[in-house]
Order: sequence, then C-alpha cells, then structure tokens
Amino acid sequence: MLVLSRFLSVSSLIAGVLGNIVFPPPYIRCPTGVEQCMRGMICVDELCAYRSHTSLLRRQPISQPGPFFTKRAQPGSSEPVLSGQVKEQAAAAGPPTQDGTCGKNKGDTTCAGWPQGECCSMYGWCGDSDDHCGQGCQSGPCKNGPGTPPAPGPSPAPITNGGKFDVIGQSGVPAMHAALMPNGRVMFLDKIEDYTQIKLANGKYAYSSEYDPATNKVVGLSVTTNPFCSGGTFLANGDLINVGGNGPLSWLDNTVGDGFDAIRILSRSPTNAGLNGQSWKELGQKLNTKRWYASAQTLANGKVFVASGSLNGDPSVPANNNPTYEILSSSGVSQGGSIKLDILDKNQPYYMYPFMHLLKDGRIYIFTDKASQIFNIDGNSVVKTLPNLPGDHRTYPNTGGSVLLPLSSSNGWSSKVMICGGGAYQDITSPTEPSCGIISPEASSASWEMDSMPEGRGMVEGVLLPDGTVLWLNGCNKGAQGFLLAEIPTTRALLYDPTKPKGQRFTQLAASGIARLYHSVALLLLDGTVMVAGSNPNEMPVLQSKPGNPYPTEFRVERFTPPYLMGNKASLRPTNVAVPATINAGSGTFTLKFDVPTSAKNVKVTLYHGGFVTHSVHMGHRMLFLDHSGWKAGQAKQTLSVKNPPNLNTAPPGPYVVYVVADGIPSVGKFVRVY
Repeated sequence: MLVLSRFLSVSSLIAGVLGNIVFPPPYIRCPTGVEQCMRGMICVDELCAYRSHTSLLRRQPISQPGPFFTKRAQPGSSEPVLSGQVKEQAAAAGPPTQDGTCGKNKGDTTCAGWPQGECCSMYGWCGDSDDHCGQGCQSGPCKNGPGTPPAPGPSPAPITNGGKFDVIGQSGVPAMHAALMPNGRVMFLDKIEDYTQIKLANGKYAYSSEYDPATNKVVGLSVTTNPFCSGGTFLANGDLINVGGNGPLSWLDNTVGDGFDAIRILSRSPTNAGLNGQSWKELGQKLNTKRWYASAQTLANGKVFVASGSLNGDPSVPANNNPTYEILSSSGVSQGGSIKLDILDKNQPYYMYPFMHLLKDGRIYIFTDKASQIFNIDGNSVVKTLPNLPGDHRTYPNTGGSVLLPLSSSNGWSSKVMICGGGAYQDITSPTEPSCGIISPEASSASWEMDSMPEGRGMVEGVLLPDGTVLWLNGCNKGAQGFLLAEIPTTRALLYDPTKPKGQRFTQLAASGIARLYHSVALLLLDGTVMVAGSNPNEMPVLQSKPGNPYPTEFRVERFTPPYLMGNKASLRPTNVAVPATINAGSGTFTLKFDVPTSAKNVKVTLYHGGFVTHSVHMGHRMLFLDHSGWKAGQAKQTLSVKNPPNLNTAPPGPYVVYVVADGIPSVGKFVRVY
C-alpha cells in the first residue's frame, strides 16, 4: 500500500545511524601561504583547512548499538568520524609503518622500507604515485609540485534547452540503486529507513520497489538483508544479482539482517508476467568477504568479478578496508577466496566503487581515484598501467561518472572510456571537477584526451543514448558524496556527441526543477527516454527542507525526453520491430524486421545494456552498433540481416535491448538475451 502519512516516533533516535564512510581531512602544511593548499581550502596556523567545518557538526544523533561500527571518535556520532587536523609537521624520522599508514595522525610513522613506496600521502598512506609523493606529501622522497597534472577548467557550451523533464510518478522508496529489468520495469533499491512511501504485508516499510513506466505505478518488494551502498550486475540468465551492503538495524526493523556479505537475486522476464512484483531472493550464499561500496562486472563465461568494498567504515584504518576481488559463479555463488587487487590497495582511501569495463579480449579496465590499469583476471596480473587522469579525484567520495563509449567494428571493437567530473576532497566546501578524460586503454601509447563540461560537477552520471551520444546529468557544483555534503545542484542536462570536433561536443539541454544529489540514479527506458530518480542526501528520509537538511529526500520520478524525440520526431521512429528472443555472440547473423517512414535515409542497429546504477556508477553499462545488410532506402517495410556481436567479451552474456535508429530517431526497444 502507498502510505500517505508519516510516523516519526523513532526517527529522532535512529536518524543517522547508517552514516556513510567519512574520509580524513587531507594533511597539508602551508607555511608560506594558501597556494600550497588544494583548491577551495584556506591556510589556518600553517595547515590547510576546509573553509567550513560545520558539515559534520550537523549530524549528532543518539547513538544506537550496531556490530558494523567498531570505532567512534566522539560520543553520539552516527559515523566512524575521524580525527581532525593537527598543527605539527610529521616527524621525518619516525618509526616505520607496520600497516601501510603513516604521518602525523598515525603516530608519526614513516614509509621507510614499505614495498609499495616510501612517500607518505596527505591522507596518511604509503606509496609511490604522484598523489603520494606530490602535494601534501608528509615524508619520504617527496616531489615538488602538485603531483597529478592539472586539468582544463570549464569550457562554455551552447545552451539549446533541448529535450524536457516531466515528473511522471513516485518511486515508493528512495532510489539509491536502480536497473531496467527484462520486463521493462525499473527496480529501485534502497537501505533500511524509518520511512518510505510503501508498507509491506508484514507492516514494515518496503526498501525496494518495482516501477512500471507504462502505467507509472509502483509496488513494494521485500529484502531480507540490508543493501545499503551495494553493487550489482546482470547474470547470464537475465537475473539481477546484488552484492554486499551494510549491517542490520534490528531496533528499527528486525526482519532485515546483516547485508555486508549478502547475495541477492531478482528475477524478471520479458515473457513470464508471473514474475512481476515478486521480491528479492536470498538463498543463503554469501560473499567470501564483506563488501560495502563494491563494484561488479559480468564476464564472458558468465561469472561475476566483484571488486572493492569496505569491511567496516573508517577508511583510515587498514583493517576496515577490503581492496580485493573475488569471483562468483554464473549462478552467483562465491568461488575461492578474496585476492588483493594492487590498484585498489595503492589508491586507498580512494578505492571504493571503482569504474570497471570489460575489454574485447576478456581483460578488464579498472579505474579508481585517478589511476587505471588493464587487469588479467585469469592470470591475476597487471597487463598495463595507464597514465593518471589529470585533475581531482574521480571516484568515491568524489565520484564523477564513467561510460564505455559505443563499440563498433569500425575500430575493431576497441574500447574508449570517458570519465567526467569529480572533486577535491570530502567536504561541502570541496570544489568539483569540470574536466573529462577519454582514453583508449588498448592502444599501444594510450593517453588521456581532455575535454571539459561548462561547470564542475560531482556525482554526475553518464547515460549512453541509442544514437551514440551520451547524456550527462545530476550532481552538484560544490561538495562531495556523503550525507549533507553537497550544495549548488547541477540541474541542467548535458549532451555529449563524440562525433563532433573537440571543443564542440557538449551542448546544454533543458534543466530540471529537482535537485538530484547524493543517492540519485538515471537510466535509459525502452522507449528511448531517460528515467531520473532519487536524491537522498539525508541519513534518514526528510520530506521537506528545514535547517540542517536543505535538500529533502526525493520520491518524484522524472522522465527526460531527449531532443531526438521532441516535436514530430516521435512520429518518425521505426515501429513494429521484430527480433529473436536470443542472440548467439560470435559468428552468424539474426533477422531484424521493422517499419520506417519512406523518407528515412539511414539506419543503425543498437545493442544496449543498461547495467546496474548507483552512486553515479553504471556497472556493466555498454552499447554496440551492429553491422547489418539489406537496408533499402525509400521502402517502408525493412528486413535486415544483422551480424551478431563478435564474442562474449564485447557483449557479455545477459539481457540487452535492441533499438533500431532511423535518421537518429530510436524505435521502442525490444529485449533479447545474448548468450
């Protein structure tokens, strides 16, 4: 049932118990002036500081017991809040580290003899990268200069106000995670809350829902473990698998247990309507290790690569971090142990929710913070270390967005990865990153090609569109990920066209009237429009603005109509699309039938996978332009012979959508399963 009133009898006690991970402030001395600090910081008593120290002071709920917090730095804190900045320089000849942490906040330990590098970073971690040895380096062979090269600033882009946002419904639960399911409906998944719009049959609030874009109706789904800040991907059989999460809140809801190592399955079908509305299944299998903020990618053999995650919050404590990966079987059962992943280990504390993209040879591209590599899963080895992306941090808690640009045979199915946005540090005062980088990781001399958005954006996310363009939307111009840590919402959608000359690729489209900040989502629907939902930057739902909570929890669902469907263009879209239920990757073809206006000049066939969306990370998201023959211009009824994707690395097994795009206008998509 849809609950129209709210009862807050316990919210004052538990608000904030599920605090997000809080990063330490960077330790940077500034004896000669503020120019030694990061963008947006000030120099106070020769130490760089945030311009405002109020963001954490807003959150002072009554503490409740919970097995998932092992450290509280101050009474009553909902989060494992870390110690503040200190006024002394780290000792240059202190004792050597025993765990890879260092610096003034770690007992003046140094990185002497540490195998991964002897520089102590501003965040108190040992390593040898530019971020360890550059700006803020506390001890060791520090370098003069900023470390990572600077990135270009914002670049103007024409404002066309193209497209439009329309509010179409209510999500039922805060939309922290989302996916387009094979029945054409959207799954929303949240965490344990003290209020949602839907109650289940047992009288408890729903923390997941199924939204039907055709009717704008929503039903509640139950979960048995807490999926707060979890990861996900689709299995080869079309099921959605969701992994990891956070601990139980039994005093709030005793029907939902510990989700740190949970594995959840949601089954939907394009043909079996009997699955609609059925809740999540948990069959008892567990991850090998606990993972909060993990990423996932389906592999060619149907297995699932799961990487990263926190064991227990505070990222300045190595024992809390899980910079490892594990493999799940094609049915979602953990196989073997958790194996340390070098790139995650080296880039702590910026190691959570890494961007990952499967390459055409089965190796995987992994990006975290500013660093990236090609990783060979079978050999557990690094194939190639790529240059750092210039600019600020790009992953949690300063996540921008990443897309694998459309794949095609025109360049041998080679990958191009685009990453936009980010930020300087985890505070409401943090400036955000306007730049974007594009890299071809498989190229022999891979390097970043830089471009810029019209403004800095944190929590911006990219959605591939069937015509080959990319829609960038949501986020903030100031701040970071975390509760109450962002302001100045960036509400205007941006369209990126990779076929245009550099400097002319971005266009500013219509603006929404709704702020979409922390815990927002966006994804493509079958009809070629984009669903936008979420924004819950509060530890428990807040229904209207008030002091200390300026941005309420959003339940409103929007539909963004791209320019390619505006005006009379929707009447020109291909219709009566007929595709087979399954497509066999590899050699061979399939038959595609459809109708088009006789005025249509050209056509593209798009194979599209939306993936699992959370925290502006789109796990598994990819799109292919398939080769075809048989097009006859001027003819209304068309029958094409379409080449299958070349292999299961290029199109990992699972559910996809086929769109026919005539003169840039997409049809309504049809689900298929690639195997």
